[in-house]
Amino acid sequence: MGTAKSKMEGPKVVSQAEWLAARKELLGKEKEFTRLRNELSRQRRELPWERVEKEYVFDGQNGKETLADLFDGKSQLIVYHFMFGPGWEEGCPSCSFISDHIDGSVVHLAARDVRLVVVSRAPLAQIEAFKKRMGWRFKWVSSYGSDFNYDYQVSMTKEELEKGEVYYNYAMQQFPSEERPGASAFYKDGADNIFHTYSTYARGLDILIGAYNWLDLAPKGRDEDGLKHGMAWVRHHDKYGEA
Repeated sequence: MGTAKSKMEGPKVVSQAEWLAARKELLGKEKEFTRLRNELSRQRRELPWERVEKEYVFDGQNGKETLADLFDGKSQLIVYHFMFGPGWEEGCPSCSFISDHIDGSVVHLAARDVRLVVVSRAPLAQIEAFKKRMGWRFKWVSSYGSDFNYDYQVSMTKEELEKGEVYYNYAMQQFPSEERPGASAFYKDGADNIFHTYSTYARGLDILIGAYNWLDLAPKGRDEDGLKHGMAWVRHHDKYGEA
């Protein structure tokens, strides 16, 4: 795939003084956005928790692991729900786009008492093969045979498939895939009780994509107008050179 290029129509060119005035005006709005984001994050932390009563078991490189095992000594766990179903030839390109940002974050999150783990419903052998291809190092386990994906809105049941609608992002809606993306946060206390504290889906994952934040600084931004859907341009990182 060649490099995407679109034309910019007639950018307004002004003097340095005019540019500085416009920039300062926008800076005020950016600061307000930052304050609103901080307040939203505070409210997120104040959400009530729900206790995880079910015993979830995953397949990992070292054998069977429970949800409690995934914390690996930390009190906080974040799970990225990667769209990769049984029998798929490869993982979702958009989830791969997000996952390209994970490895560099893991060590920093660990320093703040957070473990980040990726979970998919594909069997472990499929996961390991794709992970090797992508060159990723983060922990990735399989929930195959578990209710985990279904309980956290990221896999479609046979009943949902027959009805044509799924419960996703806290509402009934149509979704084009049997697997769906999301991220969930959990807390484990000193008595090994586990609590589900937060889950986010769809555009709620947007902030996790560092490349998008860089593109938002660029003159043309994300440059996705006119595409079939916003991420239509995204490829696995080893496929951008393909026609």
